[in-house]
Amino acid sequence: MTAQSPAGTGRTRRQAAVAAGIGNFMEWFDFAVYGFFAPTMGKVFFPNSSATVGLLSSLAVFGVAFFFRPIGGLVLGSLGDRRGRRFTLSVSVLMMGVTTTLIALLPSYAAVGALAPVLLVILRCLQGLSAGGEWTGSSAFLLEMVPDNRRGLFGSVISATAALATVAGSFVALLIQSVVSDDAMLAWGWRIPFLIAAPLALIGLYVRLKIDETPVFTELQRLGQVSDKPLRAAGNRDLKPILLTLAIASVQGLGFYYLATYVVNYLTETVDLSRTSSLALSAVGLSVYMVLCPVAGMLADRYGRRRVNLVGSVGYVVLGLPAFVLMGQGGVATVLLGMLLLVVPQALVSVTTVVMLVELFPAATRSSGSATGFNIALAFVAGPGPFIATAIANATGSSVWPASYMVAVALVATAFLLKHLPETAGRNIGAEAPDPQLVREAS
Repeated sequence: MTAQSPAGTGRTRRQAAVAAGIGNFMEWFDFAVYGFFAPTMGKVFFPNSSATVGLLSSLAVFGVAFFFRPIGGLVLGSLGDRRGRRFTLSVSVLMMGVTTTLIALLPSYAAVGALAPVLLVILRCLQGLSAGGEWTGSSAFLLEMVPDNRRGLFGSVISATAALATVAGSFVALLIQSVVSDDAMLAWGWRIPFLIAAPLALIGLYVRLKIDETPVFTELQRLGQVSDKPLRAAGNRDLKPILLTLAIASVQGLGFYYLATYVVNYLTETVDLSRTSSLALSAVGLSVYMVLCPVAGMLADRYGRRRVNLVGSVGYVVLGLPAFVLMGQGGVATVLLGMLLLVVPQALVSVTTVVMLVELFPAATRSSGSATGFNIALAFVAGPGPFIATAIANATGSSVWPASYMVAVALVATAFLLKHLPETAGRNIGAEAPDPQLVREAS
């Protein structure tokens, strides 16, 4: 469809980009610092285990939050369709800030025994609930404000701020590990990055409460099209878009978590680089990815979502193993080249995923439907990725085979997407005219 969807003014669009970006930054900063401090967290909360088992246990706790993302997606996605996009984003940023701050205040295993990891798991689950509506909610909130022909460029804000947050997390981790001794790190140093969540949450909440609701949701209210049971409506008519979202989000989510959390531990534990070098190299790679996100958005606006997304997915299939061959050699140049082979396809799949989360669904069930497919993918495919990759590395002793899980997921998803993924560029995402093609497919 080529009809124009409702869009906000230039000032409103800029405010929406800031509001979506700052909350998204906070979510991924919180998740990133946990990934970077996973070895330390393993020693603090699982001290009676070997270093490898402690790391695996810590990464398992990292992954368990993803299993609660679908629940959070169902709850917050439904709220987004019933109460509005802004309301949902305010709830998610507040929940994330509170739970992350509480992690910083947790007692260690040495202080309270087994209660410490139990409390950590509970808070990680609550983080998963809050994160379940953040990415999809931010995407809907932002893209319902912008012109149809610039959704790709504006959508890159979501992907780029996630990368920026991860880079910031790596620099915070690098700074702390450079100035804090090993004993102090175990005692209190690991708490510092989690305490940063409190002011970030307050800033994010303030910014999101200051901006108006999206024109699309306002129009839904005016026309009386706000569904009182959006989850049921999405289940009845949006099955194919949900499956498509699951496929594209599996590649996007897994690729990002390889880059954002696994690569640092991989370079440290498998390639035997120093922690400082691993964090610095990871930050460089993610910075390149961040710069490429707007480029990917402009490509998606010019050449369409389907073509750009499939190029990125095929890129993972073809380049995944060579990337780990290069990184496994351990040199600065080879590690950076290997990361470049990962960040290029990741930029392509990430930005197009953001946009298609909005364009694949009708306005009345957009938050519920996109959150369902996206969070199932992150819970059962992407979230366990760092744990699975670490387990493969330890089982095989290989620096290359950890890529096999990522390549296999990309291969399966690409085969499905080649056959079923439609082109969504130019679709009207407004309340007045849900896409007839999606209505026919759902029927």
